[in-house]
Amino acid sequence: MATALLLGGCSLAPPHKPPALDGGLGWRGAAPEGWVSTEAHRAWEEGRWWTLFGDAGLDALMPRVALGNQNLAAAAARVAQAQALLRQAQAQLVPTLGAQLSTQRGGRPANGSASLGLSASWAPDLWGRIASNVEGSRANVQASQADLAGARLAAQASLAQAWFSLREAEAEGALLDEIIQGYRRALTITQNNYDAGIVARTDVLQAQSTLESALSTRTGLERARDTYEHAIALLVGEVPSRFALTPARWVRNAPEVPPVLPAQLLLRRPDVAAAERAVASANAGIGAARAAWFPSLNLSLGAGGAAAGLAQLLSAPHLTWSLGASVAQTLLDGGARSAAVDQAVAAHRIATANYRQSALSAIGEVEDQLTALAALQDQIAHAAAAAEAATGAEERTLNSYRAGISAFTAVVTAQATALSARRSLMQLQLQRQQAAIALIQALGGGWQAPWSAAPPD
Repeated sequence: MATALLLGGCSLAPPHKPPALDGGLGWRGAAPEGWVSTEAHRAWEEGRWWTLFGDAGLDALMPRVALGNQNLAAAAARVAQAQALLRQAQAQLVPTLGAQLSTQRGGRPANGSASLGLSASWAPDLWGRIASNVEGSRANVQASQADLAGARLAAQASLAQAWFSLREAEAEGALLDEIIQGYRRALTITQNNYDAGIVARTDVLQAQSTLESALSTRTGLERARDTYEHAIALLVGEVPSRFALTPARWVRNAPEVPPVLPAQLLLRRPDVAAAERAVASANAGIGAARAAWFPSLNLSLGAGGAAAGLAQLLSAPHLTWSLGASVAQTLLDGGARSAAVDQAVAAHRIATANYRQSALSAIGEVEDQLTALAALQDQIAHAAAAAEAATGAEERTLNSYRAGISAFTAVVTAQATALSARRSLMQLQLQRQQAAIALIQALGGGWQAPWSAAPPD
């Protein structure tokens, strides 16, 4: 018994160390100041990253994702399932106890019998096989928890993307409503000039074409807005037909890129954390496979007895007991155990490669969004200048046409250019918000841990 207890602490699994990543990993994208950097890992459950955008409507809607999203409900159930499997694995470390009691009576009072049996058995974990399975199950629980955090982060990011897309569509629609009013006035002026014999019928047709094209675009924006609303409804677990968002002002804020983004932030990404836990689980599998090469010990204890009745059964002369031990060892299996060890080692290599690939993919995603944000900053500056110039040109051209100096074709061209420039500016501003959301998601949900930490002086 003492030997069994001492050997129970043994483990044949290799010491687990997370696969090393290149310590020189970094980002090529330069970043202006603005964000807080941190090297704290796996703080993805603490972040309220969406508040950085300063949109009260989004802040109020985001908690509904955790309450109604069915993908998150399924992920939470998988965590509970993994926790149950862990408890099941831990139960193998505890002895089992059984009891059996039976009575029987015949046609006469003297005819009767009673029997009682108690049994206990325990298979000490001499070589750490069960402990390895427990460690693997524990790593699987942690991986499922990381998967839950990843699903939560993905749902939150999708909601933010859809929210800002919806508000941008509303803003574009309001812009078009304003422009359509101008187009209607231009059509009225052109029609009056035509009726007075000042302009040709072609000018009227061009004005009508410009107005109808804008109306068509407006209808398309309404459809896009409804599509985003339906997507938001599904993300919060609502039926689209019973879900509606009141039109609101588009908050165009986007957080600035931090001056420092340490590569260690990748370790807080749920998918990278889950991949690392898969390596730990595979490492434990090696220990369980190696333990099959060694003998197993089973200890048993039994007690019981039989008598004519329950009263006699409980008396000492009728009780018996037994204590036993058995050792089993597989002598020949055709290489099955060796193949199982090789399979476990190969599974560990696969998990290690997947972990490193997850980190590389994360680096690529961060680089893409840093590059996008840097480029969008310049694009927005140029687009804003272009929109301002195009709007001024449109006003001057329309005034010239009213004065009879310019042809209406020049007005149509100026109006189309101004509309395109103003819409392009809005779309670039939306892209900046979407890139910021994608970068936050690529970093595992932000860069502050805990979220309430104050930025350094």
